[in-house]
Amino acid sequence: MGAVREALDALSLVDHHCHGTVAADLGRDAFEPLLTEGDAWPGVSPFDSPAGVAVRRHCAPLLDLPRHAPVEQYLARRSELGWREVQRRFLSVSGTDVFCVDTGFAPDRLTTPREVAEAAGGSAYEVVRLESVAESVRAAGIEPDAYADAFRAAALDAVRRPGVVAVKSVAAYRTGFGLDPARPSDAEVTGAARHWTARGGRLDDPVLVRHLLWTAVDLGLPLQLHTGFGDSDIRLHRADPALLTDWLHLTAGTIPVLLLHCWPYQRQAAYLAAVFEQVHLDVGLTLHHVGPARAGAVLAEALEITPFRKLLYSSDAYGVPEFFHLGALAFRQGLAELLQERVDADELSLPDALRIARWAGRDNARRVYGLPDDLPEGG
Repeated sequence: MGAVREALDALSLVDHHCHGTVAADLGRDAFEPLLTEGDAWPGVSPFDSPAGVAVRRHCAPLLDLPRHAPVEQYLARRSELGWREVQRRFLSVSGTDVFCVDTGFAPDRLTTPREVAEAAGGSAYEVVRLESVAESVRAAGIEPDAYADAFRAAALDAVRRPGVVAVKSVAAYRTGFGLDPARPSDAEVTGAARHWTARGGRLDDPVLVRHLLWTAVDLGLPLQLHTGFGDSDIRLHRADPALLTDWLHLTAGTIPVLLLHCWPYQRQAAYLAAVFEQVHLDVGLTLHHVGPARAGAVLAEALEITPFRKLLYSSDAYGVPEFFHLGALAFRQGLAELLQERVDADELSLPDALRIARWAGRDNARRVYGLPDDLPEGG
């Protein structure tokens, strides 16, 4: 094992974007859909995918099973241990001691940020999803001409909760990024709110999404933006972060913008991080879906031109705790292989490689989110 891998294995990670896990024991019918961003297909198991294979290879031993254990054996052992013990094992072994948890999407009962932290023996912070705030405002029956002020007040209340460090938008799902970059006028917002309150449903009006993004700027906290890969609700060509270029010009000098996931647009995201001071990125979600075997290839593309203080680690684990472990494992292995290769080729000094590893795994997130300097550093 090389020196970079040893250092990364000993580094306690900051997972700057993740979710809770389902707080219940899961049978096969409930577990399998959580392995994929796709829909369930009759006769096709999500276990027969790169993510499913990685679970059986890298997660089975943590349940006291052999590598590549059969699916039935794997699921039976999960049930035998119970969801709390399964969660504890995977989160504690991930070597992550700080979690920034998006609490805005919870169709099932998910573990809270506090429960995530307790399972890992670490600490957790909250990320507020602004679309959820807006939809709560509409559901309260607000008049259209009062929507803008009501949303701003509700968003301010949400971000003032103890432990909130960032906000997030899923504009990529709702409208895509091909939006007019300018801040909408009060009249535009009122008109759009009138149409939305009349028809109901989720927030997917382009004017109101623009208003949400500009409200995020006004809030002053880092803004996380889902980009690229997601479930079938997304239109991938509209989730290219390069479409944000004009908006990033207009918001220069305001808040940090964190581009989440990015695949297959990691190169576009890298370009934005290279030319806009406020832009940072990760390739979370992608890593546990491609698995440790391909994580290095994705990270190599993301780091072709990305400044080293701009790459962050995230797992984007959701639903099943296996993804906390797989995300961390893929990140450590992929980044270590990439950096060690450059050290061996004398393209990078070992001290520089170790600094980059620490920045990406921990310190960049601490700086962007203003996390305490005295976070524990043990592995």
